[in-house]
Amino acid sequence: MLRPTLGDFSSIVCFKAAISGMEEALGEKATAIALTAAGRSRGKHLAKELGLVNTTLSLDDVAYKLGLALGKDGTHLCIIDQIKQEGDAIKIFTSETLCSAGEAQGSSRKCTYTLGAVWGALELAIGKRFMGKQIESVLRGGSHDVFEFTEF
Repeated sequence: MLRPTLGDFSSIVCFKAAISGMEEALGEKATAIALTAAGRSRGKHLAKELGLVNTTLSLDDVAYKLGLALGKDGTHLCIIDQIKQEGDAIKIFTSETLCSAGEAQGSSRKCTYTLGAVWGALELAIGKRFMGKQIESVLRGGSHDVFEFTEF
């Protein structure tokens, strides 16, 4: 435990206030770049902690391990519902993401930090470089926040 009284977790309200403050100071684009990069770094560290670097596990098993680490029994960043291969792309289906929490329907908010975290973990787990983007959002009618990754 990092803090003896408060524990390891902070509120979504505080994290989202930090995001809003960064957007005011740096602008939306620069903040998105910074948060995605920070998420990728976190994801890479997580993959190392979980022993997922260049793993031979199936995508279902990678989803399970990441889900434990990031979901309700882990850091509460998001729920990993599924990781699946579709042609040349790998899609990660998430729900209850930190980034979408509390946002109004129709909001243009994107899941920058969450995208980055699963991106970094996926790259180390698969052992390849990917281009990642959010292709679906619960804020804009999707059933999940979906991230798509294609190999460079």
